[in-house]
Amino acid sequence: MTRRAAASLNKSLTGFLAHEDPEKLLSLFAAKVRQCRGLGSVDFACALRECRGNGKRWPLVPEIHAKAITCGLGGDRIAGNLLIDLYAKKGLVQRARHVFEQLSARDNVSWVAMLSGYAKNGLGEEAVGLYHQMHRSGVVPTPYVLSSVLSACTKAALFEQGRLVHVQVYKQGLCSETVVGNALIALYLRFRSFSLAERVFSEMPYCDRVTFNTLISRHAQCGNGESALEIFEEMRLSGWTPDCVTIASLLVACASTGDLNKGKQLHSYLLKAGMSPDYIIEGSLLDLYVKCGDIVDALKIFKSGDRTNVVLWNLMLVAYGQVSDLAKSFDLFCQMVAAGVRPNQFTYPCLLRTCTYAGEINLGEQIHSLSIKTGFESDMYVSGVLIDMYSKYGWLDKAQRILEILEAKDVVSWTSMIAGYVQHEFCKEALETFKDMQLFGIWPDNIGLASAISACAGIKAMRQGLQIHSRVYVSGYSADVSIWNALVNLYARCGRSKEAFSLFEAVEHKDKITWNGLVSGFAQSGLYEEALEVFIKMYQAGVKYNVFTFVSSISASANLADIKQGKQIHATVTKTGYTSETEVANALISLYGKCGSIEDAKMQFFEMPERNDVSWNTIITSCSQHGRGLEALDLFDQMKQEGLKPNDVTFIGVLAACSHVGLVEEGLGYFESMSSEHGIHPRPDHYACVVDILGRAGQLDRARKFVEEMPVSANAMVWRTLLSACRVHKNIEIGELAAKCLLELEPHDSASYVLLSNAYAVTGKWAYRDHVRKMMKDRGVRKEPGRSWIEVKNVVHAFFVGDWLHPLAHQIYKYLADLDDRLTKIGYIQGNYFLFQEKEKEQKDPTAFVHSEKLAVAFGLMSLPPSMPLRVIKNLRVCNDCHTWMKFTSEVMRREIVLRDVYRFHHFNNGNCSCGDFW
Repeated sequence: MTRRAAASLNKSLTGFLAHEDPEKLLSLFAAKVRQCRGLGSVDFACALRECRGNGKRWPLVPEIHAKAITCGLGGDRIAGNLLIDLYAKKGLVQRARHVFEQLSARDNVSWVAMLSGYAKNGLGEEAVGLYHQMHRSGVVPTPYVLSSVLSACTKAALFEQGRLVHVQVYKQGLCSETVVGNALIALYLRFRSFSLAERVFSEMPYCDRVTFNTLISRHAQCGNGESALEIFEEMRLSGWTPDCVTIASLLVACASTGDLNKGKQLHSYLLKAGMSPDYIIEGSLLDLYVKCGDIVDALKIFKSGDRTNVVLWNLMLVAYGQVSDLAKSFDLFCQMVAAGVRPNQFTYPCLLRTCTYAGEINLGEQIHSLSIKTGFESDMYVSGVLIDMYSKYGWLDKAQRILEILEAKDVVSWTSMIAGYVQHEFCKEALETFKDMQLFGIWPDNIGLASAISACAGIKAMRQGLQIHSRVYVSGYSADVSIWNALVNLYARCGRSKEAFSLFEAVEHKDKITWNGLVSGFAQSGLYEEALEVFIKMYQAGVKYNVFTFVSSISASANLADIKQGKQIHATVTKTGYTSETEVANALISLYGKCGSIEDAKMQFFEMPERNDVSWNTIITSCSQHGRGLEALDLFDQMKQEGLKPNDVTFIGVLAACSHVGLVEEGLGYFESMSSEHGIHPRPDHYACVVDILGRAGQLDRARKFVEEMPVSANAMVWRTLLSACRVHKNIEIGELAAKCLLELEPHDSASYVLLSNAYAVTGKWAYRDHVRKMMKDRGVRKEPGRSWIEVKNVVHAFFVGDWLHPLAHQIYKYLADLDDRLTKIGYIQGNYFLFQEKEKEQKDPTAFVHSEKLAVAFGLMSLPPSMPLRVIKNLRVCNDCHTWMKFTSEVMRREIVLRDVYRFHHFNNGNCSCGDFW
């Protein structure tokens, strides 16, 4: 009766399970159990098997489990193995483990069920722990056990534990097992250990479709499209026909390599083979056409696909985003919502990226609000794209707030924030965020490391840069080109030319970024000649210049005041069609302005098709430095008329213009308008400009009062400006006050001592002058010697005061003596003895008083053709005597002399100077 009843139960139960109502099933099952007293494990196993694969039958599982316990079969192995599998698949891992622990006897099926349960639920460490427990129990693992534990290691990113399991595989001689080999290949590919994966593959005696699909899929996902296609050919030669998984992976490979023709062949094969495209195939096909830029065919795939599949909608949004078609993106999004398709965590990033590409940050902010309403703001992927969008457009506070409230921060979120800080030159904040990321337990990727290195370069933090350089090798990114490019730029910007060149030569595949990193790095670190040397090598190597190359090389020429080299680069700019680039044109304006060719600078400015604030600031500053203050102010008015908003840099040029032409009240008016009309808070540089305006005009009491009433503490620049004015106007009282404050701030700056010493000298206070000089000596402060440069026949000649080191020194001094005689006859009186007492004058050789700029001009007059202007650079402010001497020289010799001192340009012509004797 018992056996017949059991058979009846099984037959009836199978019939009952076809019903759709779980409650009815439960009641029927309970009634049948009550009718039978001798049910065994096989009976319960049959019932449990019928519950597999149908979610509506799931409520029966706990009831069957309960009845089994009631019948004394709670520790039964056959029913228990099925329960472990069912509970694990439902995500109830703790229940599965409880059943596992209650088993009276375990077999390999028990271990495999529990191990695979852990693996499927992402509990890799628990799976590995269970495997070790099995090993200690003396149970010999089967290939399926090893496959399960290896899969767990792969999913939980437990690479080292996986390698240890691989050792056990070797010891037990199970390397030939296909299921184990497939798991090992998946493990090594997960961690990009392609060589190890290939080794396992080559040693496998038999490969199945899973083997090839695993290899093809992972290579495609890692961007190794060509490798994936090669493996596919090997798969075909091995006699395996591709299935849907193969085709989907190959389509991904074609998309990564941009091989649209190969992708279309696969599409054709798919249709000919009669494979019904599932949602994965549809997505892969659409992804192929989108990434290859074939929007027309992409739209056809989209319209013929499953319109309820959100993946297809997202891919189509990506397609429109690639061409920055914001209108079609939003139209498609509206259609999506109208069709009842719910956006997911990938939908909003598609729209946000399009807003980023199109520069529509305000529209992106509205999408952000929509993501909050639909509950996706806290999603890691959505937040990462939001951080990227806000940081790229300088909304760094907003980006930082999103990062702070994000609970599950990933490497993308951190890296986007770091890159945003670097882009907007907040390098310290970038490095602090990089440090926080590591404290948070996130290991930086190649983009994060490159951004951190760029941050170090931005603030010349060589020590931190060296530390990150070491991390590069530990992280396994030593072959990454973006990191090498950042390192080249770091060492170049920190002035370490040998290391920079060494790293540069070590880069196997140099691109434009590599070359530009070296050129810009040297230009920004003051190694201008090295920058131009690399610029020339770049041409010789056949590498095409771009905007960044020209800007860096022109800037290097400007800082060397090498107008000849600058004009050659300008010619190359014209030939390559970059003259219309605003950044290049701005650099050219700066070049001509710094080299004394103000007319060329103005011509370049007025020929620009588009001007930005940098263009206006550069030309205003150039006119100001060349003594054309009124022109600078006129340009400032034009700038405002064209609708451009002046910034703090603009007002530096405007205030300097007022200073150089003596417009005191106008200058003060411009200063007041900064905050009242333009909302700009003055910086110390602006206050120093106002002091300079008042000081040059001799209004020293007013200047002192202005400094005392400043809302911020005066810095060294402000006090130095005031002290310089006191020296010129011989005001010792205010000069001593300024010097006292200045020396407190910068006790080792030689310029402060020299200014005070000269102030005492011009007023005849020799004892005070000597005291200042002694103080300099006692404190170990050395005066920076005056030095001047002039280029003659492609060679730059340098001169010091009283210099006899030049090979033509005797001829220069003779020429200078004859010239002085001619100047004296028309009224020139030498006036540079005021710094020395009569006794000192008698003891010194007269040539010791000859300043470096006079020697440079005399040598230029001797060496250059009469039609060529003389261009001289001096590292200090030109003195009154040399200024007067050059005016007379320009008149007598009928030569134009352009002198660039530390403050401004002086254009001497026909006995006059562009500064109007006001400097």
